[in-house]
Parts: sequence; structure tokens; C-alpha cells
Amino acid sequence: METVQSSIESAGTAPDASRARVVLFDFDGTLSLIRSGWVDVMVPMMIECLLELNTGESEQDLTDTVGDYVARLTGKQTIYQMIELADQIRQRGGQPLEPLEYKRMYLSRLDDKIRDRVEGLRAGSLAPDELLVPGARRLLEALSGRGLKLYLASGTDQPYLREEAGLLQIDSYFDGRIFGALDNYQSFSKQILIGKIISESDFAGKSSWHLVTDMSRFKTSSKSGGLPSAWPRTNLAASASTRSSAGGSWVSAPTGSSQTFWPTMS
Repeated sequence: METVQSSIESAGTAPDASRARVVLFDFDGTLSLIRSGWVDVMVPMMIECLLELNTGESEQDLTDTVGDYVARLTGKQTIYQMIELADQIRQRGGQPLEPLEYKRMYLSRLDDKIRDRVEGLRAGSLAPDELLVPGARRLLEALSGRGLKLYLASGTDQPYLREEAGLLQIDSYFDGRIFGALDNYQSFSKQILIGKIISESDFAGKSSWHLVTDMSRFKTSSKSGGLPSAWPRTNLAASASTRSSAGGSWVSAPTGSSQTFWPTMS
């Protein structure tokens, strides 16, 4: 198998996935491009809510504030970003709506942005691979062919996650092991799922291999004893030194790259 090194960035020791038996994938930005641009929907909506309070803060100051906490909470369920928005409004003397209401506002706007993509997939006018991260299907096929058990977990609501995985024709790789956000948000997290996978299996954490796209998920996998790898470099904005200090090992390739790279699996 050809390995391309020239455009692969790494920190820490090279990942050794020779004992890997399970791979936990994130969805948006790791496999799917359907919701690409979601930040450009969420951040302006939150800025609008804060500007309405007339605190005297500039739009740029609010943009910086919102951008910081949206980035910090990326990887968790969407509701956590809305909880933070409600807290920000409260801190400024406002009376916020319930976080779920803000989530509904956001999802309505996001639906407007991605409607043509979803309808194109449903109608067949868009091929599934047009909205897959380049190289994703080849990676799924290769890992599945090696006999690894694949899981899919996302902060996206479960009904949307399952539908979109189906529209991209990748749901079969996971054989029902697809887990998204629930209305009872405290009953689901990636850390809970990783713990469940480990507790119900007869292998140690290092027998898993978790593909991630942002630091919060990287730390979750490391703390659970798994071997995290970052692919592709979609949301990883942290420096190499920060990522290295999170524990474990990681490798990343540029978003949109069709090149294949592999942690050591033989």
C-alpha cells in the first residue's frame, strides 16, 4: 500500500494501530460535507441575539467572544453551544430563551443552507461522493475489509445523522452502530459511548482507534485509553505542541486531500 508522507503532519510518536479492532468515526468534517459551513450559520445567529441587548459592545468584540466559545465547544452536542449562548445573554442582563429554542432557530437556518444538498442526494442529482470528504469511502472500505468494527458518533441529532449517513451510502459500513445527539442530551456523549464500547468488549482501550477532527474529541479518546488520530485536518486549529500535550498520538492530512495515510496496522 502506497504511503504518502509529504503532506502529512504529525506530532508525538507515530500511531500504532496494529492491535486496532474498533474505529470510532466522527461525522461532520470527518466523513460528511453536507453540513459544511455550519459555523457561518451559528455564529451570526448568536451575534444577532447578543447585539439585541444593546450593551455597547462592538460587533467585532461579540464576533470574537462567540467564535471563541463555539470553537471551544465544537465536538460536543449542539445544545451545549446554545446553553453557552443563553449564559452569555444572562451575563449581559438579558432574559434568554431556553437553549432548546436557540437550537431550533439555528437548525432552521442551517436547514435553509443545506437543503439543496440534502434534496440533491435524495433526488439523485448529486452523487454521494460529491458530499463525502475525499478519500473517506476508500478509508471505510479498507478498514472494514481488515475486519475492524466501525462506529459512527456525532453531535448532530440522531435522526439527521442516520438519514445523512444513508444518503451518503456509508451507513452499511457501521451495521447500525450510528449514534447521534438525543433530546435528553445528558444521556449521550462521545465519552459515554467510548466507555460503553470498551466495557462491553474484551479488549483494552488501545485496541480501539478513534478518528477525530477537533481537540475536544481528541482529548476524549485519549482519556478513554484509545488511540486517537486526526483525519482530515478539518477543525484542528490548535498548535502541534497543544495537540501533543493532549496525550496519545495523532496524524493529519489536509482537508480535501485524496491521499491515503495509515497509522501502523500490520
